[in-house]
Amino acid sequence: MANIRLNDKTFKPYISGVDILKQVERVSLEIAKDYTGKNPIFIVVLNGAFMFASDLMKAYPFNCEISFVKLASYQGTETSEKVKQLIGLNHSIEGRDIVIIEDIVDTGITMSDLLADLGERKPSSIRIATLFFKPKAFQKDYDVHYVGFEIGNEFIVGYGLDYDQLGRNLKDIYIITE
Repeated sequence: MANIRLNDKTFKPYISGVDILKQVERVSLEIAKDYTGKNPIFIVVLNGAFMFASDLMKAYPFNCEISFVKLASYQGTETSEKVKQLIGLNHSIEGRDIVIIEDIVDTGITMSDLLADLGERKPSSIRIATLFFKPKAFQKDYDVHYVGFEIGNEFIVGYGLDYDQLGRNLKDIYIITE
């Protein structure tokens, strides 16, 4: 893995694709343990979580359903702290077990808005699975149930995460060098 350049920023290798897949499989098995005999709905937050969700679904051993929502709260490398729901659910989740699939939870603002929206739809339960969690940046008071990696407050790209829409296709994770 070599350094990469995306627009005006340079990024160095941080986490290999092999290590990511190991954690995705672990998270999938943790979820499966909690939902044995159930049929949860995985709600994937686009765009960033699409690669995580794809690999998670391949590793998940039981029946499940999948749906997608698209939210936006980032501009460049900074959070706007304003969440816009761009694409939402179009079917009932009342009485269902929900697992939200997110690429990264940092401040928690985006997830907080999504949890409030989903909670109004009366699901049986809601849990959160994220590939990356930034505990030092987290500002909210809810549980993140399944975490692939805890990381610092650095800006990362790859494996679905982007910088100005670039880098999502990378199989590895890169960290900004500034």
